[in-house]
Amino acid sequence: LELFTSQGCSSCPDADALLEELGERQDVIALAYHVDYWDYIGWEDTFGDKENSKRQRDYAAAWGSSRIFTPQLVVNGECGVVGSKRDKVDAALATAKLGLEVKLSEPGDDTLDISIAGREGHAEAVVWLVTYRERAEVDVDRGENQGKRIAYTHIVTGRQVLGMWDPVRGAALKLPLDEGLTDEANGAAILVQQDKDGLPGPIIGAASFTR
Repeated sequence: LELFTSQGCSSCPDADALLEELGERQDVIALAYHVDYWDYIGWEDTFGDKENSKRQRDYAAAWGSSRIFTPQLVVNGECGVVGSKRDKVDAALATAKLGLEVKLSEPGDDTLDISIAGREGHAEAVVWLVTYRERAEVDVDRGENQGKRIAYTHIVTGRQVLGMWDPVRGAALKLPLDEGLTDEANGAAILVQQDKDGLPGPIIGAASFTR
């Protein structure tokens, strides 16, 4: 689950709270991408990043749309719903499924071993590392949420390509944890996502870990 949210959006706190709840489920990987396009109304999101806004726009372009909004929850890279509407979120989750298993293990040398089996019939995909901060509370002093202290979880701090997944050979990757995680980012997700002419396609496998 990828939530596009903003501290400057009055509709977002309900979605942020729902993402926290969903993120506690064992069958869900939750990520919060804070966008920057609400900053103009008077409050600069402390976690906002133009790359997060670009990712949301890229999803819209992949779906043939020019419209973006907050709070938007993207499920498995395939569909977007209003992230504060529980009925819409529940309906999207009811049919969501990842068919590719991503196995993570720590061999004891401060590295993470990533093993992804092959699965013929799929196109090759990109293996992404998405780092996140598990939780933070922010006092919002201006904007639509002025005066509120809001809890945020699974706050994305960065994204980088680790390699490619081949549908025949699969993928085996090794990640040095000190390079992937910092004091700011104590969790990470490994996403296997197909590419659609340079735009994000379906996410076909995922796993996460925290330190």
